[in-house]
Amino acid sequence: MKIWIDITNAPHVRFFKDIIEYFKNEGEDLIVTGRKFGDIHKLMDMYNIDFESIGGHGVSLEDKLKTSTERLNNLVDFIVGEKIDVALSKHSIELPRVSFGLSIPSLYVLDNEHAQAANKLTLPLCDRLIAPQIIDVWKLLSYGMDPNDLIRYDGTSEIMHFKNFEFNENIFNDLNLDLKFPKTILMRPEPSLASYLDADCRHSVLSPVVETLKKYANILILPRFKEQAEIFEGIENVTILHPPVDTSSIIKKADLVIGAGGTMNREAAILQTPVISCYPGIPLSADKYYINKDLMFRINDTDEIINKALKLLVAPKKHIQINHDNLFKLIVDNVYDLAK
Repeated sequence: MKIWIDITNAPHVRFFKDIIEYFKNEGEDLIVTGRKFGDIHKLMDMYNIDFESIGGHGVSLEDKLKTSTERLNNLVDFIVGEKIDVALSKHSIELPRVSFGLSIPSLYVLDNEHAQAANKLTLPLCDRLIAPQIIDVWKLLSYGMDPNDLIRYDGTSEIMHFKNFEFNENIFNDLNLDLKFPKTILMRPEPSLASYLDADCRHSVLSPVVETLKKYANILILPRFKEQAEIFEGIENVTILHPPVDTSSIIKKADLVIGAGGTMNREAAILQTPVISCYPGIPLSADKYYINKDLMFRINDTDEIINKALKLLVAPKKHIQINHDNLFKLIVDNVYDLAK
């Protein structure tokens, strides 16, 4: 069986790494494609994933349209002669369109119901869709999805990131971090270049939070791109992390996570590290999943973020049991089923 996996965002590398390893061990023929965007290439190399880099990512709407169209054409040229049995992606714009056009069965994993443009372009073309139960099915139907193609599960996609996770207790020492305070906060800026968020990539909602909390704790910043790193350069007690790094161990080792995005916040919730979400857009249902379980705090007011952070830094950690469905098995089973 020949499987095509398209990886178009950095967190998707961690999502698919164990799936890729599994299919390889089963003797399946794999073709992995990616694009030049964020840390995708570095993470692919970090996890020893063989891939073909095709296309990139635009900034403006015009750039996004042109870049996606060009990537679509190049993917068609690359895939057309490969005799693919089944295609698999998570929020790839191009894979469902190429698969539909070439009559390749496709499995699509979704966790962002607010990505309107992406969902309208892809959901009607997918043969099967896997999405968290907490997402309103009517929202997905509004994008043109066939309800008979939907498979729902209890949990969020980030559970895939930790299937074979081994915690490195010495991660801070391995990174040679100069930590002056006993407490450490990991921060992740907002996804400024995403089509679903109207934000300036040269400013961050985290800036005023950093200015205050740097007096009480070590601040680690994991930027998404160069312009975000420049926002926080030269600030006392602030360390900018340069990917690729073992983010999972950093999250678990940290005393608190403050994130203006989504993936890392949900990873923190799964790892039971206290996390404050200050995402400047409408929160995803995937975030609400952990907010409802008291594993994530949703705050947008700067003063409230700071006050809550100071309280969480001194509060004892409490463990909350959560039981997810087996998303890994769900994906594997559906890939084989579609390839029949």
